[in-house]
Amino acid sequence: MIAWTDTLHGGPRTDLADQVAEAAMTCPDVHALTAGPHARVATYRAGLPLAGVAVREDEIEIGVVVRYGRPLPEIAEDVRRLVRPLADRRTIDVLIADLADG
Repeated sequence: MIAWTDTLHGGPRTDLADQVAEAAMTCPDVHALTAGPHARVATYRAGLPLAGVAVREDEIEIGVVVRYGRPLPEIAEDVRRLVRPLADRRTIDVLIADLADG
């Protein structure tokens, strides 16, 4: 499912998507955000879509490329921990779509 913004010019979900992206990127093991297979993890808005974050009414989905090294479940939990203060009561799903060297 694709996340759409509240209006064409942005709105609460667009702002939240930007904040979630910034929080996820503070995880030292996250190399980049990604829309994942079939480009399904994205927030569509005026201009370019925000790949890697989909904010929905009851969930936030984050697609990431992570640095190789640590166990993937630990990295996913770190991303959830960083995003949780922004999520309100939404479920946070982390899609680890790829690994990057170093």
